[in-house]
Amino acid sequence: MADLLKEILKLLPEGKISDTAFEAANIVLYTKDKDYFLDNGGIIRSLVQQFKKRIELRIDPSATVDTEKAEQIIREVIPVEAGVSDIVFDQKRSRVLIHAEKPGLAIGKMGALLQDIKAKTLWVPIIKRTPPIRSQLIENIRAVLYQNSEERRKFLDRVGHRIYDGWVRERKSEWIRVTYLGSGREVGRSCIFLQTPESRILLDCGINVSSEKDAFPFFEAPEFDLNQLDAVIVTHAHFDHTGMLPYLYKMGYKGPVYMTAPSRDVAALILLDYVKMMKNEGKEPLYTSEEIKELVKHTICLDWEEVTDVTPDVRLTFYNAGHILGSSMAHLHIGNGLHNLVYTGDMKFNRTRLLDGCVTRFPRVETVLIESTYGGKDCFLAPLQDGDEQLKNIIKTTFERGGKVLIPALASGRAQEVMILIETLVRTGQLEKLPVYIDGMLWDIAAIHTAYPEFLNMLIRKQIFHKDNNPFLSDIFHRIGSAKERQKVIEETGSCVIIATSGMMEGGPIVEYLRQLGDNPHNSMVFTCYQAEGTLGQRIKSGMREITFPVGSKTEIVELKLEVHRSLEISGHADRRELLSFIAKCMPRPKKIIINHGEASRCIDLAAGIHKQFRLETIAPRNLDTLRIR
Repeated sequence: MADLLKEILKLLPEGKISDTAFEAANIVLYTKDKDYFLDNGGIIRSLVQQFKKRIELRIDPSATVDTEKAEQIIREVIPVEAGVSDIVFDQKRSRVLIHAEKPGLAIGKMGALLQDIKAKTLWVPIIKRTPPIRSQLIENIRAVLYQNSEERRKFLDRVGHRIYDGWVRERKSEWIRVTYLGSGREVGRSCIFLQTPESRILLDCGINVSSEKDAFPFFEAPEFDLNQLDAVIVTHAHFDHTGMLPYLYKMGYKGPVYMTAPSRDVAALILLDYVKMMKNEGKEPLYTSEEIKELVKHTICLDWEEVTDVTPDVRLTFYNAGHILGSSMAHLHIGNGLHNLVYTGDMKFNRTRLLDGCVTRFPRVETVLIESTYGGKDCFLAPLQDGDEQLKNIIKTTFERGGKVLIPALASGRAQEVMILIETLVRTGQLEKLPVYIDGMLWDIAAIHTAYPEFLNMLIRKQIFHKDNNPFLSDIFHRIGSAKERQKVIEETGSCVIIATSGMMEGGPIVEYLRQLGDNPHNSMVFTCYQAEGTLGQRIKSGMREITFPVGSKTEIVELKLEVHRSLEISGHADRRELLSFIAKCMPRPKKIIINHGEASRCIDLAAGIHKQFRLETIAPRNLDTLRIR
């Protein structure tokens, strides 16, 4: 680090820089010279090109305009139509965060308003979107970051030191290996341990929701030592990829977790819901909200295609995975051109109603770690149009007999896909206007979707930005916020659609709806997502018709008479055809494919299919297998 900064400072005018700092891999230079801050003659841009690092010049915190006066100037510069809702000053870092309903109006043409604010206040303005659906969670996350800004500044500086201070481990040769602490020939507890001579990195850190016996990653594996862990990279927010993250902090981890901003927000919501659900069931959660707060404070958010160093010999770039909001493939450039690895996480090749399909072009790639949830020979999902027609007919038929339609849905991804589908059917006149009740954390996650429209597909973005017709704001949707409201829907409301968590029916409000509505043959239930082995959803889908529900200290047996629709899967996973298409279109063509995140038979099927079709080296490792990939 000292050498890097020394080289940078050599190229800057003497006496202009008052301080330097790291914000993870980014380098921040501070100056007390107002004129130099506003116009450095392009020297900072030339340093970025020369050193291939993100370098930013800011005014020294002591030289900024007083916050009260600065806020007055900001409100005068930004038009009222932008809907500025909040202005927060990050005083230690000379930044001001401006929350606006219409960020484009706050930024101005070609960033003109931001430049005006910068010139008049000397603060660096950062525009954040105010979601049209208010989200207490987003507000709480932002509050945690603002209230702990000094602690976070020190944390980011420590991360930068780890990246730039050079090698801390002895290097005799170059090698790369991965150990499967989870997701080897199974769906769930995704957790892969990547090692190089210098780096120790976890790829995801989740829980297997369908198993009590084998729920957690194999942290006791001899290769893994939490005290030596450098970084965690998270592909998306689902619990089977994030469920153990707060536990790392409970056990003493102090390092960074890299993910996209929507992944951070959705993950925080899912993790908090897990703690609440465990307490409601009288069980002790693995961690508390304090550890979730620590996770938020240690998260470093990246945009897609933003390149950053995470250790001295590993560089990370996220690419769209098409699975859920903010989901990413992790591209790792390891060593000085030694090897390039892509970890797909969960992925979707084709575009959905909500998201664009996954990226297939990378700067370089030699090894791909790919999921196989639907990798089996017989795993072919119906086209989107078939699902539209099927759900439309189910709703019409159920309403004609006076029933309710229950849809268990994964909190992030499937629920929003279903919401978009029903809104489209109503808006285009294919269905009469109908009430849709949203229960569980689904409303909060819909709010997060409205905060990050840039992560949605082009059609939805166009609808939101240009037609001012946000589908999530449709008046057909009604939030269920309490047990009393839930009971009213069950007892008093007529025909309606109820979308509720959890998607695999392992807890959540959907279980209560099923207990009270399951014995009515007029009602219907539609499965829209993957049902893991051992879950209640999988058992019902396989034909179970008598369910025992706990009710306080007693149990209640309910005979299921409602109509169960098993085949409508609005999946965010790629099916067999899509997985093979991804390999075919992957550029450049990888040399090795490692199969994970699928039932054993599907992992083996996909490995055989890829080898047969493309003549590539394939392997489907088991948990605790360690593979040397270079």
